[in-house]
Amino acid sequence: MYDVIVIGAGPTGCSAAKELASNGYKVLLVEKMRMPRDKSCSGVLIKKSMDLVRKYFGEEVPQSVLCTPTDNRGMVFTNDKGQEYRFEQEGLNIWRSSFDHWLATKAEKAGVEVRQATAALSCEEKENYVIVQLKGDKIYCETAKIVIACDGAVSTIKRKLLGAPRNYITTYQTFCKGTIDLDYHYFYAYLQPQLSEYDAWFNVKDGYLIFGVAVKDTNTIKHYYSEFISYMSSHNNARIDDQVKTELWIMPHIMPGCPIDFGKDRVLFAGETAGFLNPMGEGISCGLESGYASAQAIQQAYIKGQEVNTQMLYSVYQANTVAVKNYMERQWRFVSSISSTFAHMK
Repeated sequence: MYDVIVIGAGPTGCSAAKELASNGYKVLLVEKMRMPRDKSCSGVLIKKSMDLVRKYFGEEVPQSVLCTPTDNRGMVFTNDKGQEYRFEQEGLNIWRSSFDHWLATKAEKAGVEVRQATAALSCEEKENYVIVQLKGDKIYCETAKIVIACDGAVSTIKRKLLGAPRNYITTYQTFCKGTIDLDYHYFYAYLQPQLSEYDAWFNVKDGYLIFGVAVKDTNTIKHYYSEFISYMSSHNNARIDDQVKTELWIMPHIMPGCPIDFGKDRVLFAGETAGFLNPMGEGISCGLESGYASAQAIQQAYIKGQEVNTQMLYSVYQANTVAVKNYMERQWRFVSSISSTFAHMK
């Protein structure tokens, strides 16, 4: 019997697992892929994320997870009217595969049992524990007093527990060799509706020019990507010599009010599974905070050797995440204030 099983070894799951293990809880962290594994992501650590890593993991982000240019200097937004908004802020440029692997290693050193290439198939609630069905080389079960599901926007666990509708955005991005007349130290976001159904973006990693678009309907990907490349060519002199790699991913469709699903019974949701995501797609800081907040709630609601106080569990968890939800709502108000596309989104 584990005290807690954490599903998903991204920033959310790793921050939760490490905090719990550091305080004496028996924790199993399962990850469906073998690490280091890729995740389609801008891979920009904003200052808030850097501070949270230092606070939760006790050290600076190591050079081994960085890519060039190593420093990110901020974000540049172009709204639906073509107006540019530039925000200067300290940040780091990382590869998510290396960063997440490092976080999982830190969690393991704190006493977490990390089980890779292991998918969580279901959670079955019993009177005072949860049975988690897992699939590695075979299908088998483990039990825990509490489960934290951090398995992403299309969480298998959440869908089976809540029957939640699939309200998400599909992202498509390419890694290209070429040239462009933009400063590689910034992340660029474009909110024009002719370029995407949510937003489009550009950044650079280790010499790769990365172009991305977000859509609601996957049948529109080629159209919007073509429009975006044409726009970048005409406005920023983009020249693509070779397309090296393409990626598809899923993220939650963040809506006005930034609704959150905190979980059901003894299964908490955190990170993107719960809906914690900056409206512009920055999820690392929200993941770190919500994962840590879920772990803090468990420590208050479950004293080892006693029963779980589920009422306290959710009350504390919601209280612990007020700040991150307020942050999301502030970001939504900002984006909707500069873009009528977001202001009219329902």
